[in-house]
Formats: sequence, structure tokens, C-alpha cells
Amino acid sequence: MKPVHVVEGRAVPLERSDVDTDQIIPSEWLKRVERTGFGRGLFSEWRDDPAFVLNQPAYAGATILVAQARFGTGSSREHAVWALMDYGFAAVVASSFGDIFANNAASQGLVTVTLPPDALEELTQLVKADPSRLVVVDVERLLVEVPDAAWQHAFSLNALTRERLLHGWDTIGLTLRHDNEIARFESAHWAPSVPIRFAP
Repeated sequence: MKPVHVVEGRAVPLERSDVDTDQIIPSEWLKRVERTGFGRGLFSEWRDDPAFVLNQPAYAGATILVAQARFGTGSSREHAVWALMDYGFAAVVASSFGDIFANNAASQGLVTVTLPPDALEELTQLVKADPSRLVVVDVERLLVEVPDAAWQHAFSLNALTRERLLHGWDTIGLTLRHDNEIARFESAHWAPSVPIRFAP
């Protein structure tokens, strides 16, 4: 995956709490064998409503989703992260996340930002007041900012998650950091001490 240092863009206010992975990407989309194209299924049941926020032209092309409490609860499906990223989101801000969803997001390069409810509400109102506003999620400085409103708030990330994002380490990348140690282990432990003979 690509390193993520800063996510800049417009934001979408999804004013719904307890959004589970089945709402993020309904189960009928899980039959796909590719990892692409899931953006079309993102919140697909809600997108039938013309008033749904993703159907509003003012939010087209946004890269940051401002959600509410307990975002990404439910099943362990990675497809929820794939759908968000395929749609174009690079970061999700909420007051809490489902643990498995947050882990899946970290392994795919989707930034999850946890803010306290009052700060989240302030950010939501800023985005609603002006959908063209630039929102900045700075993984290096651990800050969310709305520059034109002089608003910012710090957030925390697990140290390993932050390093994964900054270096672009997926699960394989994490393992390959120890490539030399793995090679030494295999050389020492897998060399047969007795020749292996196969029957003719």
C-alpha cells in the first residue's frame, strides 16, 4: 500500500451512528471476486434515497468521511474498507470505531481518526455549513484541521498503526521488515541434518 502522511480534501458529514459493515457494503456485493468496483456498492441501500448525503452534488469527490459513534461495527468483512477506498475516501473521522474495522482499515491504508463527541460535532457543523471547505488529516502531526475556520483538534493513533500508514506497510510489508531474521531462521532450522531419501 502507499504511504499516507496527510489527507487533504473536502468532507462528507454522515450523520448516522452505529453504521455497521453490512450498511457500508451490503452482503450481495460480497459475491464479487475482484477487489475493485466496490465503491458502487458503498451505502447502496441508502443511496436509493435522492436526499442521501452522497447523492448531493456539493459533496461529490470528497475524500474524508465524517461519521458518528461506533462506525464499522458488525462483521469482519474487509469489503467495507475496500468500498470506502474504492469510492474515493482516504480517511474516516468518528467518535469510535469497530475494532475489526479499524484493524482492517490500518492494513489497507485507510486512516481512521477518533475524536471526542464535542469535537466531532464541531467538525460536522463546519462541513455542513460549507461543503467546499478544505479538511486536513495530518498523520504525522496527529491533527485534524479546517484551515479557513482556524479549527484544529489533536487525535491519537496506535503507534504501530501510525508507522504502518507513514511507511505504507500492509501485513506483508510488516513481515518483510524482518526479512533478514527470517532468512537466518530458515537457514538454521530447515537445513536437514540427515539426507532425505525417497523410495524409487
